[in-house]
Amino acid sequence: MHDTWRYLASRLVTAVFIVFGAMVLLISLSSIVPGDPASVLLGPQATPEASKRFIEEMGLDQPVHVRIGRFFLRALQGDLGSDIVSGRPVTGMVAEVLPYTLILTAVAIGIAVLTGIPLGIYAATHRGSLMDNLLAFVSVAFIAVPGFVVAIFLLLVFAIWLDWLPVLGSSKSGDLLDEAKRMVLPSIALALGWVGFIARLVRTSMLEVMGEGYIRTSRAYGLSQRLITYKYALKNACIPTITILGMGIGRLLGGAVLIEIVFARPGLGRLIYGAISDRNYPVVQGAVLVVVVVFVLVNLVVDLSYSAIDPRIRHGSQDDGAAR
Repeated sequence: MHDTWRYLASRLVTAVFIVFGAMVLLISLSSIVPGDPASVLLGPQATPEASKRFIEEMGLDQPVHVRIGRFFLRALQGDLGSDIVSGRPVTGMVAEVLPYTLILTAVAIGIAVLTGIPLGIYAATHRGSLMDNLLAFVSVAFIAVPGFVVAIFLLLVFAIWLDWLPVLGSSKSGDLLDEAKRMVLPSIALALGWVGFIARLVRTSMLEVMGEGYIRTSRAYGLSQRLITYKYALKNACIPTITILGMGIGRLLGGAVLIEIVFARPGLGRLIYGAISDRNYPVVQGAVLVVVVVFVLVNLVVDLSYSAIDPRIRHGSQDDGAAR
């Protein structure tokens, strides 16, 4: 129990440093990005006095370290600032679109896992077969093609050419069936690369595990191949997949930016993209902070799940020290 709490404490400290470092880097970079927010938002006809007053109200005339300190002090109180265009609280704006991005990411992960793991198992249990080679080719193709290219292709084929699914946007009427239809193409476009990646990873892990001594012993005792594969081998083979999925959450959240733009869906991606275009720094900083926090929390949960499945990770440092 003591080791578990120490492991959790170390991960929490790491998470805090990641969030702090990411936001310091973002705020620092925003101070050197070309372009004047006042001229973008007020227009080229704005007087120097109006521009100066706008810059002061935004706090952009303050040193970077002062802006960083103020941002974190407000964030700890749940205040992410105000939209400089509408004056709305950034917290409310992020809360409105965050569910769209989280649902899209969750559905994409579900598709990737439910498709990639069975494909990887089949390829491992039919090593060297025609289907194994075909799956290898398809998996690499899925990994290599960028998500936004897949998104455009799916949009052209299934929404415009075949007219099977809605083209753009999300359901405005609250109709769950309509929303599910609109979710199909974006989630597939986001998940497809990870389907191939998970399939290859599971195949490699399964082949490695199937060569372990306890698997050979299970065969010697006469256990069925199906039982060995799904009860004994799959659990250990999925451990690397769990870790990769933790890192994949961040990449999927990043990929959702382009997917939301292509399919004109509401979400953090479109919010951040529009805010960057308008030099709307409070919205950019608030939305990115939420993305970083979600990414860190998901990885923390994955780390804890990983250590629960394989306790050697939790005790790894102690074991190494004892060995030395």
